[in-house]
Amino acid sequence: MKKYLYLILLLLQSVASYAHVGSAGVQMQAQAGSYKVLVSITPPDVIPGTAQVSVFIEYGEARKVSVRPIYFYSGDKGAPTSDPLAPVAGQKGQFQGAVWLMEPGSSSAQISIEGIQGDASLIIPIVAVSTAERDMPKGLGISLSILGLLLFLLMITTIGASVSDGLLKPGQSLTPAQKRKRWINMGIATAVCSLILYGGSSWWDSWAAEYKQWLYKPLKAKTAIIEADSQRVFQLKIDTTSWDHRMKRSMLSTLIPDHGKIMHTFLVRTPTLDAFAHVHPDRKDSLTFEAVLPDLPAGKYLVYSDIVQYSGFAETIVDTLVINTKPSKRVSKALSEDDTYIITDPLDTPGKVPMGENVVICGKPGTKTVFKDGSYAIWEGKPDKALEAGKPYQLNFEIFNPDNSPCFPEPYLGMLGHAVIVRSDGSVYIHLHPSGSYSMAAGQSFENRISDTAHVAKWPQANVFRDSIDQHLANLKAMPTIDREIFLMKEMGMYNVTEGGMTGMDHATRISFPYAFPKGGQYRIFLQIKRNEKVLTGAFDVKVTDPVTL
Repeated sequence: MKKYLYLILLLLQSVASYAHVGSAGVQMQAQAGSYKVLVSITPPDVIPGTAQVSVFIEYGEARKVSVRPIYFYSGDKGAPTSDPLAPVAGQKGQFQGAVWLMEPGSSSAQISIEGIQGDASLIIPIVAVSTAERDMPKGLGISLSILGLLLFLLMITTIGASVSDGLLKPGQSLTPAQKRKRWINMGIATAVCSLILYGGSSWWDSWAAEYKQWLYKPLKAKTAIIEADSQRVFQLKIDTTSWDHRMKRSMLSTLIPDHGKIMHTFLVRTPTLDAFAHVHPDRKDSLTFEAVLPDLPAGKYLVYSDIVQYSGFAETIVDTLVINTKPSKRVSKALSEDDTYIITDPLDTPGKVPMGENVVICGKPGTKTVFKDGSYAIWEGKPDKALEAGKPYQLNFEIFNPDNSPCFPEPYLGMLGHAVIVRSDGSVYIHLHPSGSYSMAAGQSFENRISDTAHVAKWPQANVFRDSIDQHLANLKAMPTIDREIFLMKEMGMYNVTEGGMTGMDHATRISFPYAFPKGGQYRIFLQIKRNEKVLTGAFDVKVTDPVTL
């Protein structure tokens, strides 16, 4: 049992990092059968623990909504029964409740809907790791200590009475021998109970120490700018010095592509957030990933790199990088067609930077941001009102051509739009899609796992799996752009082969991203779309306030 626990914890350590930073909640907007559903889940920071679940039926009439956890290793067959979610009084179509997450690692919540439009279900991937320790309230600790002392004394006196007073007949008194026997047995009981208490305390301390050892620890990496063929190259090397050697290669050889890329990396210049890049480093070996660096100006950059494990466990590697080398004129020609960057206004100071080829105008809530080809996006926000932390929002953007006509964006990595949200101090980062804040690759992993009838998942052979993934990525890169985008949409269930068009997302001029800001502060939203086969990026600023507590 202990060996099994060690392996599970070791696996957790190898991927113990959130897929996003400072934003543990998961939002999903999806079509479940005939129902259009918006789901928000707040996972616990201690495992075992309860995740809070909110379901809003945007279209359709549901009679009953229930939820159950499904773990990657035990699968559908090993999952518990569903628990019903309670309807929210006065809020039609809203249901709330909780689901217990008993196992650390890659988890999911299966939402089941019963209603007039029939039965349907959907899967939401969840990262389940312990990130906090719970301190017992002082008052409760004192109360339990007093109660424990009373029970200790009661146990001793009960044992003493059982060999003395409890044997007397009415009217009899204890003999000296019986009194000695009582004190001797009470002494033995005191020693035995003390040993039991000491053993329990030692057991508790050992488990507390083990729990603390396996608390969430960010996956570490070292990033650098190197020169290769007279070009600046971004390099990321994962730091495995604290890993168990036997597990190191296996963990990193079982990464899976998300949106057709093995890694998504975002670089944001701090503290002004006025330079931004989205690149996709290629895997050079199990630890090293590299991509041509865009024509970014010098400065200190926040680095966020997203990867996904075979089990669906998604994580973000975080680092800071100083760029002080001069850009090369050859760099822009070598960039991948899916890699992009912008230079824009410093945070919350529109109009303070001269216009140029790679400079965009930064917008504000309710105003427009102009892309570098003249097209623009309008965020349907409220310019004079800050958003509230912890409250789910639909971040809606309308896209227009330079002549003010409606613009229908082209698919970019299988989606009609991407959004990256960064807090001014870098403590919050998230990569959003119109479907929500979860990893599409993680969702696919759980869909495949549920269809698998094996009770316990088997980990693939590392070298064979890695080679097959690398070959798959090479095949994707060789495809024409249109064919690749269609393939990615099919893979993510967003393209209907029979109808020859998109499904699971509306191909319209409006793009919506469900999200709840985790805490107050100043944020920048980087919106990315594709038009005329070019990836375009715009920036919006937003202020978020913490909720008022009475």
